[in-house]
Amino acid sequence: MTKEAIRVVLCGDNGVGKSSLIVALVKDRFIPNLQDVLPPVTIPRDFSSSPYSPKNTVLIDTSNDDPVGLQRELKNADVIWLVYSGHESYERVSLYWMMTFRSLGLNIPVILCKNKCDHCGGTATGADAEDTRVEDEEFIPILMEFKEVDTCIKTSAKTQFDVNQAFYLCQRSITHPIAPLFDAKIGELKPLVVMALKRVFLLCDKDQDNYLNDEEMIALQRRCFGRTIDSNELDVIKQTLTDISRPSQEYSNCLLCVPGKGITKDGFLVLNKIYAEKGRHETTWGILRAFQYTDSLSIQDKVLYPKLNVSETSSIELSPKGYRFLVDLFLRFDEDNGGGLNEEELHLLFKCSPGLPKLWTATNFPFSTAVNSRGCVTLQGWLAQWSMTTFLDYKITTAYLVYFGFQEDARLALQITKSRKMRRRAGRLYRSPVTDRKVFNCFVLGKPKSGKSMLLESFLGRSLTEAYSPTLKPQIAVNSLELKGGEQYYLILQEFGQQETAILENKEKLKNCDVLCLTYDSSDPESFAYLVELFDKFECLKNLPTAFVALKADLDKVQQRCRLQPDEFTEQLFVNHPLHVSSTWLSSLNELFMKITEAALLPGKHTPGFPSEATTQESDYRQTAMVLGSAVGFLALCTFGIVKLIRPSRYSQ
Repeated sequence: MTKEAIRVVLCGDNGVGKSSLIVALVKDRFIPNLQDVLPPVTIPRDFSSSPYSPKNTVLIDTSNDDPVGLQRELKNADVIWLVYSGHESYERVSLYWMMTFRSLGLNIPVILCKNKCDHCGGTATGADAEDTRVEDEEFIPILMEFKEVDTCIKTSAKTQFDVNQAFYLCQRSITHPIAPLFDAKIGELKPLVVMALKRVFLLCDKDQDNYLNDEEMIALQRRCFGRTIDSNELDVIKQTLTDISRPSQEYSNCLLCVPGKGITKDGFLVLNKIYAEKGRHETTWGILRAFQYTDSLSIQDKVLYPKLNVSETSSIELSPKGYRFLVDLFLRFDEDNGGGLNEEELHLLFKCSPGLPKLWTATNFPFSTAVNSRGCVTLQGWLAQWSMTTFLDYKITTAYLVYFGFQEDARLALQITKSRKMRRRAGRLYRSPVTDRKVFNCFVLGKPKSGKSMLLESFLGRSLTEAYSPTLKPQIAVNSLELKGGEQYYLILQEFGQQETAILENKEKLKNCDVLCLTYDSSDPESFAYLVELFDKFECLKNLPTAFVALKADLDKVQQRCRLQPDEFTEQLFVNHPLHVSSTWLSSLNELFMKITEAALLPGKHTPGFPSEATTQESDYRQTAMVLGSAVGFLALCTFGIVKLIRPSRYSQ
């Protein structure tokens, strides 16, 4: 995250030129005879387009004559600009200054600066080369001993040599820190950055050939830095990797670049290591930040889990853009073009992520969705699985879209459905018809051994073994289906096993239920009584669209030992009679799944306790007719009585 302001504290022995460096930076010229300590100087961000540049940088001058003030400023510093100028002040860098920083508990970057190098910056001479060797002998031991020292630089306030560069290095130590990337003591990239760069390589290797070719390198450059890479520069990079991997060279045992193919994964890592060694690690940070990595080398939470304003009665589904991305991802990793993702292809696909989502492993993926005869996840099953994931927990979807390399805001891959509305009829509320949803959640309830697991397996086009295995933990199945008229929907079937009672007692869980599928074994006389008991125990079930199903219809139907038979019970609830289904009758299965989806689309017609509107209207007509008839009869009697009273009065006159 960008800091509002960076506090740079300049310290060092008296007379090394701290104040002169500040003035040279601000005034762009050397001014002699300055006061001992300058007041804080704030330098605003003028022209930098980088979002990581600080808005302001505050330079704090210090004096050794005020140790209390010096310590106070050091404790408030973001970065230390440590200045020395001669042999004596150099010796005090390690013996005094670095020990002081550690005694204060400081763990911030230090930029070591050798000032008063007035002879630097001109034409290179033999003396300059000798001086460079001396500087290396001074800098390297400090860098090796103190990890806090970010980098070293020579400057001259008098000639303005590299003063601006030293200031930039102070800023860079905060905006592009080297510490998370490179371990200077062992000269290697740190494990976290290696993992991050490997993921970047996988995402950029679009053709999955384990090489970054020229087109992929250009695309990477454009994404990270907003510009293309020059072909000559790319050739230099590839030649450098080729040269250092030749026999007797440092990386002779590594394959870094292959002519005609591109840069290998090892070559990509070595390239970024070279950037770190040469002080060009802002290039590595540019790559990492383009892929949403933070300074801790983790992906930002606000990117993985963006906030969505979702009402309690709305649901979240994939948008057309989200489906398009997932289709392209499937086709990209279906290397054998077999129409399905096998175990190896799934492993490669999820290699750039933390692995399969926990929700998927908990629901026995890939057997929670459609697979082909070889057990490979089909495109239909792949999209159904993500539709289910988005419906149950959209944050999993947004996170994995980012892991998979979705370059836009993950929220664009989702869409929020309209809030569920309620209508009133016969003094009760019921759900309004649904017009904008494509994913529905169905709870499959019923007595053990009624055939619920068979129903889930049949929904996925699989046959169940004859041997009975009780369902101990929740199971889930999701697949797509097409209704009459060509509309495609995704239906989620959930069976809860031993947790069924706990789920029905949880009102929050029931809010996510669009329709109930109540099953019983038509060949078991004790099966239907379980559903009647459920309705007696859980009044909330009467508020949900319901479909009754008589399973194992291929077996002999028996009379149910219950106070009401299934047809009588459903008539009492004003819902359709149970649909008789068998796993061997494919047409009956298709009819059932369509009926379940239709019940979710038109809740009013399938919610218990509501007579059909035609019956209600007929009853209303009868009541109206009776009222009108009674009124007419009453008026006739009143008229007859009045006439009888009037006529005798006339005769009396």
